[in-house]
Amino acid sequence: MRNAHHYIAVTILVAIVTVATYFALLLIGPLPLQASTQSLDIDWLLNLEMQLTGFFFAIIVVPLFYSLFVFRRKKGETSDGEHFEGHSGLEITWIAVPLIVVVWLGIIGADNLRKVTHDDPQAMQVTAIAFQWEWQFVYPQGFTDEKLYLPVDRPVLINMESRDVIHSFWVPEFRIKQDIVPGRIMEYRVTPNRVGTYKVRCAELCGTAHSTMEEEVIVMEQAKYDAWLAQRTAEAVAAQATEAADPNPSATRGERRYSENGCKACHSLDGSHGIGPTWKGLYESEVKLADGSTVIADDAFLFESIKEPNAKIVAGFNVNAMPDFGLPDRQIADLVAFIKTLK
Repeated sequence: MRNAHHYIAVTILVAIVTVATYFALLLIGPLPLQASTQSLDIDWLLNLEMQLTGFFFAIIVVPLFYSLFVFRRKKGETSDGEHFEGHSGLEITWIAVPLIVVVWLGIIGADNLRKVTHDDPQAMQVTAIAFQWEWQFVYPQGFTDEKLYLPVDRPVLINMESRDVIHSFWVPEFRIKQDIVPGRIMEYRVTPNRVGTYKVRCAELCGTAHSTMEEEVIVMEQAKYDAWLAQRTAEAVAAQATEAADPNPSATRGERRYSENGCKACHSLDGSHGIGPTWKGLYESEVKLADGSTVIADDAFLFESIKEPNAKIVAGFNVNAMPDFGLPDRQIADLVAFIKTLK
């Protein structure tokens, strides 16, 4: 018992450093507000991990520095230190206890994942399309919007697609992050529980303008969402009726498709340099190709360049610089009509 005071001192110091480390972590990395039911489970697990991080940090650092300070060689001491043999019980303990903790964390982590990804057959569905460097949201009612509108306290299933490279859908307030892999439909389940405006960001480095790939997520009361949905649905029906009555290419529709299909992410309208060639003054201009030849940007060339981006590669650009968006011929014709107005 002659060393009991050392054990007591170390225990007290471990407790103090554990608490101090935990609160330091809270101060250093404050989380954004919780805006989904999933964030409650995720934050609970993260909070537990920070507490354990503080404890394990303390249980390593405190005995180390305590030993260096208390058991250091004093001035005038010349004898050897006390001889110690190995302690089998201690060695077994520090192997078994961490193993139990890791298994325990794996179990509660798996249970947390089960809660977050719970399948709700009554969930509202929206399709999110990611491409360099824009987001596009398609609603079942047949219209598209650049912003994601969601009702509060209602489960939502977002079916996510990528048209080019790997992107990642991340709303910090929702906590969940999901990669979007080309060629696959990825599922993202969330139940927003706080009205407000948030940002969806791409959390996977996806190219030159990755840092600007963000858009608003607007969570509304159910009544306001229903009113918004009814208005947008009526507008979509009216636009479809107008389009059906006018089979000719329309520059007005082309301008709308320029925004809806993400063309604005790469092609400017004012002559400024962008990811792709500017559309200002493009029509009937002379375009130099990668093979050294030149062509005139007439209707046929523009239509082909949108429908089959790799058919003719413009000088200064690589193959697959523009993805194949798979647009219907009628939409492409509208885009060409719009380009023709940009003198």
